[in-house]
Amino acid sequence: MAIAYLGLGSNLGDRKQNLVQALELVSQQVAVEQLSSIYETEPVGYKQQPLFLNAVCRISTKLSTEQLLGLAKGIEAKLGRIPGFHNAPRLIDIDILFYGDEVVSSRELTIPHPHLAERAFVLVPLAEIAPGLIHPENGRTVRELLNKLGIVSGVCKWAEAEEFVNRRQNVSGIC
Repeated sequence: MAIAYLGLGSNLGDRKQNLVQALELVSQQVAVEQLSSIYETEPVGYKQQPLFLNAVCRISTKLSTEQLLGLAKGIEAKLGRIPGFHNAPRLIDIDILFYGDEVVSSRELTIPHPHLAERAFVLVPLAEIAPGLIHPENGRTVRELLNKLGIVSGVCKWAEAEEFVNRRQNVSGIC
């Protein structure tokens, strides 16, 4: 079994429900072991769009990196995500942040996520559940990467993980 971390985000429609549905679908195929709090975050890149809800979850899986990518893209499609421009608004976004200590670089997939170290909306929830996780390419912990960003703005806790999970509609598989 591999331990992986997924980043989830939504800024269109019912953002909370989009995350709930994505977690439910993820948990049907892999074991969701831990979920960060939910954060409301400002968009990156294209600023003329609604605020996001973001979270990170730790999973254990027998799926390969390619199979996990297929699962993530399939869930995005099932929930209605349509391809758009870079940093476009989206109903749901599921990114593979880490997959064990593997480094993958292909046309379809890059692990660790290539922009992870620059994005507070990923590092804040990731540091909440895995502050000591080491980036396999630069050797820094998630906490060190977050500290390197300096003052973090535009990332506000929206709901505690327990509160969010308790308000969900039967997201199974969350330990």
